[in-house]
Amino acid sequence: MADRTREELGHTDAPEEDQVVEAFDAIVDEGAQRLHRSWREVLTTGLAGGVEVATGVVALLAVYAETGSHLLAGLAFSVGFIALMLARSELFTEGFLVPVTAVAAGRAGPAQLAKLWAGTLVANLVGGWAVMWLVVHALPELGATAVESGRDFVEAPLDLRAVCLALLAGIVITLMTRMQHGADSEAGKLAASVAGAFVLAGLVLFHSVLDSLILFGALHAGAPYGYGDWLAFFWYTALLNLVGGLGTITLLRLVRSKDLIERERDAAGAGS
Repeated sequence: MADRTREELGHTDAPEEDQVVEAFDAIVDEGAQRLHRSWREVLTTGLAGGVEVATGVVALLAVYAETGSHLLAGLAFSVGFIALMLARSELFTEGFLVPVTAVAAGRAGPAQLAKLWAGTLVANLVGGWAVMWLVVHALPELGATAVESGRDFVEAPLDLRAVCLALLAGIVITLMTRMQHGADSEAGKLAASVAGAFVLAGLVLFHSVLDSLILFGALHAGAPYGYGDWLAFFWYTALLNLVGGLGTITLLRLVRSKDLIERERDAAGAGS
């Protein structure tokens, strides 16, 4: 009875609020498009994403070098997320909510999801590594700042605090994605990008790609730690970012949209 009442009051015939249906449809459509990209498209959008995030890292390091404030540096880093949104590029940690929803709805398979994740992550790191090499050689004064900032990551023990920082980063970036898809205007999406960047970088949460680019800059500048130290930090950060993003915001949205997912899967099965 409740579902029928909601259908009659709304504009759609689904047992959900109209805004939820519209947001779900948009997420599934976008996720399906991203999951059906070729390897060339996955790698090029991932490389572009790495370049754009690295641009934000440059701003972050420059502001932190001048002010010593992580909060102001976090605001400066929003340049990277704004560029990422406007350019429609791909960031590994933004690939949790949207593609997973498309897979749950039967519009793509796990193999395509793994391809998107793996290709995007590698391309993000390669693109960011290259840009940070340019930055350190063009602006050598930022190299020392990168070395200092990088110590926070490579010297952090894998304890409860580190686990929570990485989980929070996954939650924040996935919430930012959800906010962007829920916004009705470009201004709203930009506000979500700035908010996400501020919390993520301003509070120095452990983010697999952002922090890797800071460490790459430090390594290019001759840091006393090496790629083994980066890898020791990276593996658990990437894994916990994934767990944080999937286990909270994504899971809640999937449960909220259970009826819509079932309808979409039925439609996908009927059309195959």
